[in-house]
Amino acid sequence: MAATQLTEGTITVGGQTLFYRQAKPAQQAPRLAILLLHGIRFSSETWLNLQTLSKLAEAGYRAVAIDLPGLGNSKDATAPAPVGEPAPSSFLKSVFEALLLDQAVVISPSLSGMYSLPFLFQHSELLKAYIPVAPICTEKFPATQYAGVKTQTLIVYGDQDVQLGEVSLNNLKNLPNHKVMLMKGAGHACYRDKPEEWHLGLLNFLKSLE
Repeated sequence: MAATQLTEGTITVGGQTLFYRQAKPAQQAPRLAILLLHGIRFSSETWLNLQTLSKLAEAGYRAVAIDLPGLGNSKDATAPAPVGEPAPSSFLKSVFEALLLDQAVVISPSLSGMYSLPFLFQHSELLKAYIPVAPICTEKFPATQYAGVKTQTLIVYGDQDVQLGEVSLNNLKNLPNHKVMLMKGAGHACYRDKPEEWHLGLLNFLKSLE
């Protein structure tokens, strides 16, 4: 088991203070950076408690989970757009810059789709890969816009998530370089329902990028 280092900190984005947690290998340079976003009822603590941060670091990755504006330990920060509306792509670009991320993988469940999708369309050159987990806002972009994105994508959803899971799949499958990870018996927060299956699928996909 590789030794890992877990830290907490804050970054300033657009004058707002955002909290983050980070896990990375203690001894070696990370193989790749992963930015983890979260849903409306969750925060970076979700990824800490689920052990996603530690599992990524043990596998040699730098994993950074932020608390989105208005949520978790970033609750005093003002969001750049109303919930459910696509946020300016400059928001996540500024997060990338503040965390010194480049060619990173973004994991984006549920609510965080309002941040990750505009970023995917405007700044795909900064993304090594995209892992949407039943995100919101997929219906706000035309199929032609998805078709123009070459980023490798792992579409994740639970088969019990009959609303967002299926709606998001139908839109996201217009991304040309995608794979689908369907988690049977799992709901909207499928990674929480079946963490072992989630971690296995996630690590296998990340390995395929190298």
